[in-house]
Amino acid sequence: MARVVANMSMSLDGFIADPSDGVEQLFGWYFGGDITVPTADLRYTFRTTSEPSARELREAIASVGALVCGRRLFDHTRGWDGTHPMGAPVFVVTHTIPSGWPRQDTQTSFTFVTDGIESALAQAKAAAGGKTVAVASASIAQQCLNAGLLDEVAVDLVPVLLGDGIRFFGNLTDTPVHLENPRVIEGTGVTHLRYSVKPR
Repeated sequence: MARVVANMSMSLDGFIADPSDGVEQLFGWYFGGDITVPTADLRYTFRTTSEPSARELREAIASVGALVCGRRLFDHTRGWDGTHPMGAPVFVVTHTIPSGWPRQDTQTSFTFVTDGIESALAQAKAAAGGKTVAVASASIAQQCLNAGLLDEVAVDLVPVLLGDGIRFFGNLTDTPVHLENPRVIEGTGVTHLRYSVKPR
């Protein structure tokens, strides 16, 4: 059975982007070093600052079989110009299918799901073939946590305080959510924390 994992780079005060959707303060560990980690899209080759971080990225790329994201992230990235760095099928939770999509010229398969998060996860799990389903936006991660549908929270904790912005866990309704003790991997400029979500 595919595990559903939400993974975000996060500031120490809980933000995954600044108020303008900027991630520059949080993504330095992806690109600030000289250890290369190729992705499905050569425009997004990672260059990490430490081997532990590179290993985390390699494992993520190898393990992800499908992604679920929200329409806001899809629009913000302009659909990753048709190729998501993970190279896995993407399921976009949305109320309406964006104009011009689905396209035939994409390297990544994009599916637009208009009947909710449960349907999106079911379709993503079927496509993942037993591999991980990655949840790729904060709003979708929050919906998954609220519905008891998330298996793991992965936080790439960056030593910066943003003060304001988009919170990873901003709209939880069914709290408390209990997590297992984390697996901790120390990188340079980032600490990787992996928490399994305890069943309710």
